[in-house]
Amino acid sequence: MDLSNLKPALGSTHHERRIGRGQGSGKGGTSTRGHKGAKSRSGYHDKIGFEGGQMPLQRRVPKFGFKNVNRVEYKAINVNMLQFLAERDNLSVIDRETLINAGLLNKNALVKILGEGTLTLKLEVKANAFSKKAVEAIEAAGGSVVVL
Repeated sequence: MDLSNLKPALGSTHHERRIGRGQGSGKGGTSTRGHKGAKSRSGYHDKIGFEGGQMPLQRRVPKFGFKNVNRVEYKAINVNMLQFLAERDNLSVIDRETLINAGLLNKNALVKILGEGTLTLKLEVKANAFSKKAVEAIEAAGGSVVVL
């Protein structure tokens, strides 16, 4: 088999329906558009969301709130997870790469360390953001905080 003898799978191709070629074709006269109305005319273009005069779904559904385009989303990781990782992998520095390799973080995500749980190990933690409680917990254990 090569490019010269390729052809589509059997039944995957269809003949184009030829309309407006006389009554004998069965698709003449109105050319499958029916009688009168906007859809039968040339140049007709359906408006997006138009429902034939019925109130469109877009207008029927109540709206509330708004999306803040300047919102910064962080992936939250607690200090007890840092404790677990440091014990498991024998670490003294935890940064974004460590968290990505552990499967806790997407490579494009920003990370924020939160203060849930306890921390006993002295760690240097590098992240995009920290809560006050997390900073207190890390520094109380003798560690340091680096904001990226």
